[in-house]
Amino acid sequence: MTEDKNEKSGAENLSRRKFIRNSSYAVGGLAVGGVLGSVIPWGTENDDQKQQAGKQIKNYNHALMFFSQAEFQTVQAAAERIFPEDENGPGAKELGVGFYIDHQMAGSYGFNARDYMVPPFFHGEKEQGYQGRLKRREIFKIGLREMQNYSHQKFKKGFTELSEEQQDNVLSDFAEDKVNVTTISASGFFDLLRSTTLEGVYSDPLYGGNIDMEGWKMRNYPGDQMNYTDIIEDDKFHEIEPRSLRDHM
Repeated sequence: MTEDKNEKSGAENLSRRKFIRNSSYAVGGLAVGGVLGSVIPWGTENDDQKQQAGKQIKNYNHALMFFSQAEFQTVQAAAERIFPEDENGPGAKELGVGFYIDHQMAGSYGFNARDYMVPPFFHGEKEQGYQGRLKRREIFKIGLREMQNYSHQKFKKGFTELSEEQQDNVLSDFAEDKVNVTTISASGFFDLLRSTTLEGVYSDPLYGGNIDMEGWKMRNYPGDQMNYTDIIEDDKFHEIEPRSLRDHM
């Protein structure tokens, strides 16, 4: 009788522990919006894996906030020629640079929010960059329109329809101020386009570019690491898996 009682008591305790464990998963899953719900053993492990495999994850960060579709396609094509795909890794298009530039133009950088924009304006030296009343977002709008006009004038096609060699030709003419643009400096627009392209390649993925940190991986850049205490005194070079600001959440 005693043994049967002990066995019964042990089975009840085991069952109770199992219930507590499963119910704690359920509460935890509900607390974070159901993220942990899949660990509750209602179904088989294979069912959960099939669900995950069939789920398509959308990147809602990749949405246009400033450019029109036509302008975005032009920016994307130009950025790809500035930073093209090669044997070292992906180019600007695959890295999402077009979205990075679009988001920058929609935000404070595009509005020159931190710049002194009060007249009088004076024509500065070339190395001083643009000196004037136009905001960066306005310079981009004008520059893209002029780039399309120049492409039609020189090759009878829009910029996105040109061959890579022809696109390089158009960009080089802008960089060398061979294009007659009255409102802005052709080379000034190219410099802005080039600098924002490189920013999109190497910025934190949080801002829309450098998808999957591929820009950093090409340069063995570790990204946003909390510390290097484990290797700081080591003379040997260490390859570190890069981390984004998002990885610290």
